[in-house]
Amino acid sequence: MKKVIKIKGKGQASRLTLQHEEAGGPLGIFGKEAQKHDQSIGLVVGEVNKYLKLKYKNINFRHRNKIEKKEINRKLNSIDKKLGNTIFVSNSSIKPDGGIIEAKDKFDKWRTILIGESKHQGNDVEKILSGIKQGKKKDQDLMVAGNAIERVHKNILECRNFMIDEYHFPYVIFFQGSNFSTTTFTLKSNYGKKVTIAHDNGALNRIDRVTASNYGMKININYCKNIFVNVNNNSQMLQIPSLYFQCESWKSQQMFKIMLECVETSLNVLKDSLKL
Repeated sequence: MKKVIKIKGKGQASRLTLQHEEAGGPLGIFGKEAQKHDQSIGLVVGEVNKYLKLKYKNINFRHRNKIEKKEINRKLNSIDKKLGNTIFVSNSSIKPDGGIIEAKDKFDKWRTILIGESKHQGNDVEKILSGIKQGKKKDQDLMVAGNAIERVHKNILECRNFMIDEYHFPYVIFFQGSNFSTTTFTLKSNYGKKVTIAHDNGALNRIDRVTASNYGMKININYCKNIFVNVNNNSQMLQIPSLYFQCESWKSQQMFKIMLECVETSLNVLKDSLKL
């Protein structure tokens, strides 16, 4: 039996219909129409939450849009009294673009199982195809990349603080735009000029700056389960965000599948604490 949910969103996401199947897993959750649209990360995370409620009826899930700095500091302080003592703005918080999904364990404690974000930087492809010049003098085919995307590191660090005692780190970020191309390709503008988007051009590509947060590990891989490395004969746990990059826009179905894989990893790590 299929349950059809109609969602009202912005732009291309409006009137988007997503199909949930109560049996048989997530196959078919996005039909052909949904695959044509670029849906906001918040709506897709919401659909992941709805799917989980259908599949795991014994577990309570919630989807919220922020984590307060006070919560983060309480967690740190519970680990060691030296930690989590400084707050200058009492109502400060972090707000990942897609929000946070949590599951209540058998001890009535909410456990984070997914944090979703989506970032866009670089409009060179759109500008080239439209024949729009860039730069201060409007005489450039390509725009030198800015550093705005580096702000993403703050949320990653805050979520690491919040999940300091967990053995998983379900932080998934989808990067899109010409500053995140993983291949080199050439476009033809509407006035006939051929322009190359080079993935190894330091003035254009910003992937290397973001991978500072994943210890330089390979991209487009699920790292939800923490890893342990040996440092000077001591075992050290690393919490690694799952960073997904591509030049073109991420589609709803792509994001859903990736985030669901991350959620299933989280649930597997937490299985002894959940009512599975």
